[in-house]
Amino acid sequence: MSYFSDVERDLVVAARTVLADGIVALDLVAHNGRDLPAWEPGSHVDLIFSDARVPAAERVERQYSLCGDAADRSTWRVAVLREDEGRGGSVRVHEEVQVGQRLRVRGPRNHFAYEIVPAVTHRFVAGGIGITPLLGMVRAAARAGAEWTLDYAGRSLSTMAFVDELRALDGGAGRVRLYPADSGARLDVAGLVDAASDGGPVYACGPARLIAALEDGFEAAGRAAALHVERFEAIEYGEPVWPDPFEVELALSGDIVTVQPGQSVLEAIEEQSPTTMVLSSCRRGTCGTCEVPVLEGEIEHRDSVLTPLEREQSAVMMVCVSRAACPRIVLDA
Repeated sequence: MSYFSDVERDLVVAARTVLADGIVALDLVAHNGRDLPAWEPGSHVDLIFSDARVPAAERVERQYSLCGDAADRSTWRVAVLREDEGRGGSVRVHEEVQVGQRLRVRGPRNHFAYEIVPAVTHRFVAGGIGITPLLGMVRAAARAGAEWTLDYAGRSLSTMAFVDELRALDGGAGRVRLYPADSGARLDVAGLVDAASDGGPVYACGPARLIAALEDGFEAAGRAAALHVERFEAIEYGEPVWPDPFEVELALSGDIVTVQPGQSVLEAIEEQSPTTMVLSSCRRGTCGTCEVPVLEGEIEHRDSVLTPLEREQSAVMMVCVSRAACPRIVLDA
C-alpha cells in the first residue's frame, strides 16, 4: 500500500459526463493544476461526502474505481452507477455534484492489483459497473502487446459504459465479447473456465452471483489461483467462530479493548481507545481502508478483500468486520 492511500485531498470536478444509462463519470483535478499521485489499474479512491467534524462512524464515504488513463497524471476519473436503493453516495453524485465543485478524496488504494504475465492470455470478465476497475487493465494489456480477451455482461447496451472505447482498443480483433441481457445474450461461465485452461490470469468484477459462479467454476477445475476478483458487495458470513467477548491489545498505545458479541473491533477501538487512529470507510469489509497489521493471535477473516493466501498468512485484518478466533489478539495499532 502506498503512502498516498491514506492521504485526503480536495479535488475539483473538471468534467461530468453521462457514459450510459444511469452512469456518470467525474473527472477530478488538483485545484492548483499539479499532477496527482500515480495509480495502477485496479486502484480505487474514497469520495468523502461528510464534513471532517462528523464522527468517523457517521461519515458518508463511498469507494469508486479509477477508470481513467493511468498515464495521465493530471486527472482522476471515476464512474458512478446510480443506485436508488443503495447507501446514498451514488444519488449524491448524480443529483448534487456539479462541475467546479470541490470533493474530498482519499487514496488511491489498490487491493486488486494487475500484473502482466508474458506468453499467456489475460482474461477479463465484467458484469455491469464492474467494468470500471477492469478498463485500466485492458488498456495496460493492449499497450504491452499482451494477448487479452474481455467478456462483458450488462442489462442492455445502453447501460454498459465504455463500449466504444473497448471496441477501439480491440480494433476489430474479436477480443471484446458483449452480453446485453435484453438481447438474450448470456455469458457462458463454464465455457470461460474451459477457455482459461492455459493457466493465464483471469480478472473479474461484477455482481455477487457472477463472482460466485466464477469462483465455483475455477475451484472445481482446480485453478482457483488463476482467478482474481473484486467485489462491490460484501460476502455474507454465518455466526462468528468465537462467539464470546475477546480482548484486543493495541501495541502502539498499550491500550486493551474488549470486543463484545455483535460489536466490531473497529467500534470497540473507537469507543474504548479514542486516541488510537484507525482509518475506516465502507465499514463492511469491501474497501480495505481499515487494514491493521496482526502481531499475535488467530483471526477469523470476514472481509471481501483479502485473497485466500493472505487470509492464511493472517499478517493483517480488516477491523471493521473480521474478528478474533481466540480470547486475545495483538494488533500493531
